[in-house]
Amino acid sequence: MNKKQIRDFEIDQLLEAINFRYGYDFRNYARASLERRLDSRLKKLNLNNISEMNPLVLHNREFFEALLRDLSITVTEMFRDPEVFKAIRESVCPHLRTYPRINIWHAGCASGEEVYSMAIILKEEGLLEKARIYATDYNNYCLETAQKGIYPIDKVKLFTENYQKSGGKSTFTDYYKAKYESAKIDESLKKNIVFANHNLIKDGRFAEMHLILCRNALIYFDRKLQNRVLELFKDSLVPRGFVILGKKETLRFTSVEEDFEDFRQKERIYRRRLDV
Repeated sequence: MNKKQIRDFEIDQLLEAINFRYGYDFRNYARASLERRLDSRLKKLNLNNISEMNPLVLHNREFFEALLRDLSITVTEMFRDPEVFKAIRESVCPHLRTYPRINIWHAGCASGEEVYSMAIILKEEGLLEKARIYATDYNNYCLETAQKGIYPIDKVKLFTENYQKSGGKSTFTDYYKAKYESAKIDESLKKNIVFANHNLIKDGRFAEMHLILCRNALIYFDRKLQNRVLELFKDSLVPRGFVILGKKETLRFTSVEEDFEDFRQKERIYRRRLDV
């Protein structure tokens, strides 16, 4: 076996150990991204090779929790890609307004910034009171951060600029309280949000969703896992419901391509066909 084959074998063994011990299945994650994150943990621990992580994963829960945080995708911000949230406000909300109740699923919510962004839009459009937002992630550490809704104060300038570009109808200061070095999201935005642990790889669907947001997560999955997750979203949506992906993601060449129509292609907003 050459060095690459040995390294691939070591990674396979580590992923098997994680799945066996804790039930987290990273075997269908995009390999390049996975390797970068594992290498980062190697350097932090001053270890020589991937195989040295196996006994740590199997016998040290604290190590696994740290590794899980490394493997989680947590790059996000409030109103990230403001043009997407502007499209939601201007083009999706009018359709949501026709329902007596609205169910929204943020799959892979990370630290929650985009969940609160959605809540702000719904509030300004008069829809928050009849909406239920399900914010899910497989990482409990991320979920705890999201539930607290406390973010570094130095990020508020960016959040404010994004909010304004997304068509905000008020001032961003209405939605947080500054204290010391942090900004705490206003509690009124949380009352219609349910935070829950959900693993896209193995858990089931959320029924009767009108809108699903899963932005910048599919790019970390291989094609087999992408299709599995997209089928899950299709089965979770009501007819004519919406799914929103990240800027570098698409439904083209996937197993559900024919089940959706482009609604706002530039913003990666798709609508489930009525006859699915």
